[in-house]
Amino acid sequence: MTVATVVPVDLAGRAYDILIGPGLIETAGAELKRRFPGARFCVITDETVAELHLDPLARSLTDADLAFSSIVVAPGEGSKTFDTLESVVDGVLSARMERGDLLVALGGGVIGDLVGFTAGIVRRGMRFVQMPTTLLSQVDSSVGGKTGINTRHGKNLVGLFHQPALVLADTATLDTLDPRHLRAGYAEVAKYGLIDDAEFFRWLEANSAEIFAGGPARIGAIATSCRAKAHVVKIDETEQGPRALLNLGHTFGHAFETACDYDAERLVHGEAVAIGMVLAHEFSARLNLASPDDAARVKAHLAAVGLPTTIAEIPGGVGTADDLMRAIFQDKKVKRGRLTFILTHGIGEAFVADDVVPDQVHAFLADKLAG
Repeated sequence: MTVATVVPVDLAGRAYDILIGPGLIETAGAELKRRFPGARFCVITDETVAELHLDPLARSLTDADLAFSSIVVAPGEGSKTFDTLESVVDGVLSARMERGDLLVALGGGVIGDLVGFTAGIVRRGMRFVQMPTTLLSQVDSSVGGKTGINTRHGKNLVGLFHQPALVLADTATLDTLDPRHLRAGYAEVAKYGLIDDAEFFRWLEANSAEIFAGGPARIGAIATSCRAKAHVVKIDETEQGPRALLNLGHTFGHAFETACDYDAERLVHGEAVAIGMVLAHEFSARLNLASPDDAARVKAHLAAVGLPTTIAEIPGGVGTADDLMRAIFQDKKVKRGRLTFILTHGIGEAFVADDVVPDQVHAFLADKLAG
């Protein structure tokens, strides 16, 4: 059996490990029993993931003589709602889960966000385990404690910071992903290079084919991404400063998701982030903060792996510049009506730009929408 790569997240009093490697679902029971003796578990997943991975996990828990129940919700962003949250909370309480027991988030980012939020509010705080099954969730949403649901006003506007007790990232689950969702996850991998690791971005340019093929570079890319996020979370857990850099491309991207009503047929999160990161580099170049050559390089690489890089590639359109600006003003980083963007001085040189001029963003988006 392959030995898992371990990435520690060093938070005072709430430290946890990220285990990365194939076969972790099959060995989860033994791992959970060793780390959380005497606890019961409630596995929460969606219908799509349940068909693929719930039975192997259930066998593992049974083999370890662990008591558990399960809750299955509908797949997709449509489950990040108050209605689904209420249903899951009711299911957890009906299962008589106690504060010392653990919830298990088996799925992608939607499940991780929903279950983390549930764990944060049930009995005023329960422990939970992230078992991410998508590339995006393995390198981003399962690590760092961000949880939440969506509203008609925007994405992730209701939630809290609640760290997991353990992350088990079974890389074998990525072999069950369709190519579109694997590419979407890759956008978040590339993000770590674009933020502050130009060498990692160069490595991705050279090794992306092996990452998509499932070779050793895949685990390396996931581990590097998790280490990068763990470092940022350690120094700024609740996004008061440097952690905001992890939102590179997200301010534009979340506006596009809102415009699409979170319809995954039209746009998934990683695709929105890919377009957003290209626009962040192009907007930085427009403000003479960075070279247009860097923006072109980012666009070329993301396009080469099959990701969308322009607004025009979003099916059905995203409305007007005014529509997008309304969504942007609902972004969590807005302070007293001032826009905050993650901009860049070049690849690997992202920074937090406070007080970005709204008219400049509007004009930029209008030009992009005009083609």
